[in-house]
Amino acid sequence: MTAILSYAAFTETPDGGNPAGVVLDATGLQADDMLRIAADLGYSETAFVTAREDAPNEYDVRYFAPEAEVPFCGHATIATGVALAERDGTGTLVFHTKAGTVPVHTEGSSGNVTATLTSVVPHVEDLPSETLHGALNALRWIVEDLDADLPPKIAYAGARHLILAAATRERLAHLDYDFDALKALMLEHELITVDLVYREDATTFHARNPFPVGGVVEDPATGAAAAAFGNYLRETGAVTPPTTITIHQGVDMGRPSLLTVTIDEASRPEIRVSGRAVAM
Repeated sequence: MTAILSYAAFTETPDGGNPAGVVLDATGLQADDMLRIAADLGYSETAFVTAREDAPNEYDVRYFAPEAEVPFCGHATIATGVALAERDGTGTLVFHTKAGTVPVHTEGSSGNVTATLTSVVPHVEDLPSETLHGALNALRWIVEDLDADLPPKIAYAGARHLILAAATRERLAHLDYDFDALKALMLEHELITVDLVYREDATTFHARNPFPVGGVVEDPATGAAAAAFGNYLRETGAVTPPTTITIHQGVDMGRPSLLTVTIDEASRPEIRVSGRAVAM
């Protein structure tokens, strides 16, 4: 029988953060099995882990949302790192994902473990105007709702995310979008989430992440989007590296999450995302 763990990631309490399923031994499971388990759990993602026999502390990891496999998931990576640390002890792990190789460092004691993932090499793409207008229409936003200092882009750090910055916290707080229209646009452009952000100050941000392509209205904490956003800030000149930012997510859903993002100089392009995770 497949053992399935449940962890809340990017939180210190089980009623916060983003729930993730974790299967620490997915040996013998096929993709259909993984998708069924993820759908039955209903979390935004579930991680399926298979140890590499010839490489200690290295694992093949696949991520499934209730409706589809995704190439990379940050919160399920944090949850898996903590689950492995609580089982085997802390240290550095290597996850081999469909997006690439992702080192995960864990530290702390059982019940108090912090995990830090290091992204694959990220990049930022310009956003075609027709895609922007399609997204705004689906979100029921207008151009004036956007922060002119943080331009719309597509950002990647293992998965593709549309970055849209709200001009006010009030605009971010009110999320009422056309699920089917946004899903269709995201599928057309191979987007995993829409990363809606608001800048509170130089290093503090708030975020919400619609995730209709995974069958989920909203993600309470999105580590992959946080990594992509960290590089977006560096590439657009919105921060001066090296620096660390914090992202508050899930607050408007009643599942507050805290993500810490470390942004190095461009000579070290990978972004690091840190957080706690607790068993549910």
